[in-house]
Amino acid sequence: MSIRRYQPGDEEDCLSVWENSTRLAHGAFFSEEFIAKERINHATFYLPKLDTWVYVDDGHAVGFMVLIGNEVGGLFVHGSHHGKGYGRALVDKARDMHGNLEVEVFENNPIGRRFYDRYGFVSRDGPGNVHRHEETRENLLRLYYTAPK
Repeated sequence: MSIRRYQPGDEEDCLSVWENSTRLAHGAFFSEEFIAKERINHATFYLPKLDTWVYVDDGHAVGFMVLIGNEVGGLFVHGSHHGKGYGRALVDKARDMHGNLEVEVFENNPIGRRFYDRYGFVSRDGPGNVHRHEETRENLLRLYYTAPK
C-alpha cells in the first residue's frame, strides 16, 4: 500500500474508483448524463492535469485525491475500501504538503460530510460558505481544516 502521484497507467482504475464512489455518494442527484460528462472530464483534465495523488493497494489504484493548491478538489475511494483509512491517508498527505486545507462537499452527500467532519473540517459562518452547484442545482458547502501547529 502506498500513495504516489498519478501516472497515465492509473486512468482505468481511477475512473472505476471515481464512478463507484460518485454513484455511492451522489447517485441520488447526479443524472446519468452528468456522470458521463464528468467521467470524460476526469479522464481528460482532472486526473492528468491537476495535482492527483493515488492510493495503490495490491498494484491497483483504490482511491485518489485531486488537489488544487490547498483545496481538496476531489477525494474518491472505491466503496469496497471504505473504512480502511485510505481516504484519511490521502488527506493526511494533503495536510502534510499544505497545512490548512479547504474542500467543497455537496450538502446532500452524507458519506463525504461524515468523513470530513470526522477528520476535523468545519464550516465557517459568512457568505460564500454555501452555494448552489449550477449543473445539479444542489448546495455545496465549503469546509475548512486548520492544521495543528
